[in-house]
Amino acid sequence: MNPIWLPASLFGGLFQAWRTALQQRLRAELSVSGAGLVRYLYGLPFAFLFAAAWLGLRGTTLPPFSSAYFGLSAIGAVTQMAGTILLILAFGHRGFVVGTAFSKTEAIQAALVTALFLGERLPLLAWAGILAGVAGVLILALAGGGISARQAWQALRQPAALCGLGAGSMFACAAIAIKLATAELPELDVVASALVTLVVVMAMQSTLHLGWIIARDRGTLAAVARSWRSSSQVGLLSALGSACWYTGFAAAPAALVRIVGQVEVIFTIGFAHFYLREPVRWHEAVGLLLVAIGVVLALLATV
Repeated sequence: MNPIWLPASLFGGLFQAWRTALQQRLRAELSVSGAGLVRYLYGLPFAFLFAAAWLGLRGTTLPPFSSAYFGLSAIGAVTQMAGTILLILAFGHRGFVVGTAFSKTEAIQAALVTALFLGERLPLLAWAGILAGVAGVLILALAGGGISARQAWQALRQPAALCGLGAGSMFACAAIAIKLATAELPELDVVASALVTLVVVMAMQSTLHLGWIIARDRGTLAAVARSWRSSSQVGLLSALGSACWYTGFAAAPAALVRIVGQVEVIFTIGFAHFYLREPVRWHEAVGLLLVAIGVVLALLATV
């Protein structure tokens, strides 16, 4: 594994938490679809600049792209969008907490898929870290919503939970597809392959999402254009976060990247506590401790 995966995963979590906070503010101006579009449409120019700057500094030229590369990139783009749609559907079933919680099983789903189908073996400590991290996120989400363990188990058969699990599966598939896509560019270094793939995937997502909005929700386009100041910030953070995630995927097992990236919830709750002066409740302390333990175990597994 390339050691760059660790800082990439940590910064990926930081930028994602920051982007989510700004994106929530945008919901006052845009529809759900519009807020999703700015992530791709305004992020694409930044992704292009990052890739061009890195390739220019390294004096690297682009290699020829294979059909397998474009196919894997397309799978990554579509499954990531599908995961977002399933998560929104979970919210539509009045299951914001349950849907979000079960979507966070992404890390363990990615570990299982890569172990079963790609022969990617993780040390026992890494598995323990993944389980601890997922348990921590579930406690943070479910206890925060006033849902007991028994209610969560009963909710597992409800549409919100099923959509949440489906979203986690799609996000896991996206991470694996992106990892495989970067492996199709062996002529490039880890960061270059990640940044080039980010441009390709974001271009696909922008085209698909923009086409859908033009066909079904054309009025959103004017609102997206008017919000360019806030949307540009979301786009920048989206491109930065995705660049970090993609670099992590290219350099290490996807499950490890995602479990370390769960520090996102630590950043989020830290922001709420220190800047918004919200008290830390007991379930948050327990959940954060488990997430931290998961991250430490995942790191020890790589030593």
